Amino acid sequence: MPRLFAGLEIPAEIGQTLANLRGGLPGARWIDPENYHVTLRFIGDIDGVSANEIADLMSRVERRPFEVAVRGLSSFGGKKPRAVVAAVEPSRPLIELQSELERLVRRCGLEPEGRKFTPHVTLARLRDSCDRDVADYLSVRGYFPTKIFTASRFVLFSSRASTGGGPYLVEDSYALSA
Repeated sequence: MPRLFAGLEIPAEIGQTLANLRGGLPGARWIDPENYHVTLRFIGDIDGVSANEIADLMSRVERRPFEVAVRGLSSFGGKKPRAVVAAVEPSRPLIELQSELERLVRRCGLEPEGRKFTPHVTLARLRDSCDRDVADYLSVRGYFPTKIFTASRFVLFSSRASTGGGPYLVEDSYALSA
C-alpha cells in the first residue's frame, strides 16, 4: 500500500536557503533539503485502486501557476514543540488549490482532513526539545528575507512508512496552466 500526499515542491535555491538555517537546536531531527515541500493534502496509506482513482481526479485540476511566498520560521506544538517550520503565506490561489484537492480526495471516500490547513515547510521534527531552546533558536534564525517562487505544478508524493522526513518520491505531477 502506498502512503501518499499531494504537495508543492520547493525549488533547490530556496531549499538551500532554508537548509542554511539548520543546526543549533538540541533534539532536532533536520529534514534533508531535497525533501522540503508544502503538503496540500495528506492522503495516507491506501490501496492501488484508490491511489489510481485519486491520481486520475488530480489530473483534472485546472488552475493557473501562482506565486508562493516563504516567510520566516516558527514552530508547531506550543509548550511542547514538535516541529520547526518555514511559514508559507496562505495566498488565495494556494488556499483554493488545497480546497479543491481536499474535495477530490473526499470524493474518493477518504475522511476530511482533521486539521486546519496551515501552509508551511517542515525543516525539523523535534524530540525532547524544550520550548526555551526552540524560542532561542527562532530568535536567532527565525527571520530571513521572504523567498518567492512560482508554483507551476503540484505533485503526488509517496513515502515509506516512517516517522516522517522522507525520502519522498514524486509519483505523478500535475501542471498548473489553465
